Amino acid sequence: MGRWTGRVRRTALAAIVTGALVVPLSAAAHPVIPAPPPARLGTVTAASLDAAYAANRATAERAAGMAADHGDTARARELRDMASGGRTFLTLDPRGQGRAAEVFGDLAHADRIAVLVPGSDTSLDTYDRFRAGALALREKLDGRTAVVAWLGYETPGTVSPAVATTGRAESAAPELVAFVRQLRTIAAVPAGAPGGPHVSVSLVCHSYGTVVCASAAPGLTGTAAVSDLALVGSPGTGAGSVADLRTGATVWAGRGADDWIADVPHTKADVFGTTVGFGTDPVAAAFGAHVFAAGDGGHSDYFRPGSPSLDNLARIVLGRSADITETTHG
Repeated sequence: MGRWTGRVRRTALAAIVTGALVVPLSAAAHPVIPAPPPARLGTVTAASLDAAYAANRATAERAAGMAADHGDTARARELRDMASGGRTFLTLDPRGQGRAAEVFGDLAHADRIAVLVPGSDTSLDTYDRFRAGALALREKLDGRTAVVAWLGYETPGTVSPAVATTGRAESAAPELVAFVRQLRTIAAVPAGAPGGPHVSVSLVCHSYGTVVCASAAPGLTGTAAVSDLALVGSPGTGAGSVADLRTGATVWAGRGADDWIADVPHTKADVFGTTVGFGTDPVAAAFGAHVFAAGDGGHSDYFRPGSPSLDNLARIVLGRSADITETTHG
């Protein structure tokens, strides 16, 4: 029976990959949207944050004009929104799928910082839904806590070969480590102690973003240290257990009762010479994470206002571990 179950799982994974192979062909047919390169900012410090924000808004404005001239009204609209209303982007690259890091709150004087790491199908064209989650979390926090929506890597498509392997995550991991180090340098600390240990950084990772966070975990030490890793809607992380993450951070995991990700096989298999799948379910006892109540929501509901998952994520970020509603393992 065990052998048959293994075959079924491997067959399912192979079907996902094989069926997804057509996606890059259709995606490649879309023309590239013209866009300017990112602003040249140099090393951003607390003193230069406002200048960086202004430069990135100007980049968004230029990119919006180029997208409009190209006939892509949806991309132009999104970029105009990014250029308006005093939006605060620490980084912005409007080329291709797009990359961005938007700050909510006073980063220069933050005692705590939450970094949201998104999953598949997140780009400038779908950025609003990612931003909405960051805003919802920020509403639950105090004035000394900043939230950063980090779209700092090329996310895979939900139906694509890349979404079933760690390749994109491994490429993104050094970028995430460097970004956390930058945040800790910018945030207010005692004189002579840049990036001091009292600045608490939490990573809140969703779906494929949990694979990114797991890949980055061994490097998130010292000046890039994080206090907590919160994994929600995870397909697995590529690690067999919390110990395999090689992190000093507290690792949390949550999954909504109606999240389809629970039905994804939590295993690894060799498919055409590529390792497919991410192994142990993070809400399983064998993984060893602290499992928190995430309510009855689906895969896109973890940041829904009023939900148990959002309440518990806010408590994790604020360091209120005694108030977190823990639950039994999945």
